[in-house]
Amino acid sequence: MLKKLFGIGKKDAEPVQPQQEVIIAPITGKLISIEEVPDPMFAQKMMGDGVAIEPTEGKAVAPVAGEIVQVFPTKHAIGLKTKGGIELLLHIGLETVNMNGEGFTAHVKEGDKVNVGDTLVEFDLNLITEKATSTITPVVITNMEAVASLEKATATETVAGETPLLTLKL
Repeated sequence: MLKKLFGIGKKDAEPVQPQQEVIIAPITGKLISIEEVPDPMFAQKMMGDGVAIEPTEGKAVAPVAGEIVQVFPTKHAIGLKTKGGIELLLHIGLETVNMNGEGFTAHVKEGDKVNVGDTLVEFDLNLITEKATSTITPVVITNMEAVASLEKATATETVAGETPLLTLKL
């Protein structure tokens, strides 16, 4: 019993390999660097690191398998948490909070479990172009302290649910 409690006689455990997670594109469009987002909150990585996509269609899908931790009341932003504990923010467009949900249809709610490619939100790109600052959609890791290293994709175009964006070592 003492052996079990205190680990007496156990061989040293094998070193644990860092866990890896891949973030897939939630939106089809043009991939742009987070530093190029015309909003200092994202460009200066105040909320975390990541990438951004200029959408060519009005649908966002789950970029990871995990849980929906927040759907903003205005439906323009969604928080997700992966099974490995990575927290992601998907922020559709810039200054879209001022649209008060107009043009956005959420298909998930807080607590829902999702798989890569599951539809999260549909949105009216024309309305966002008309009423918001930009359609550019940041995809941000908000708990960078959990990330040991981050590798960004070199693709220029993304396909929702298919194109790998970020490879993380935890």
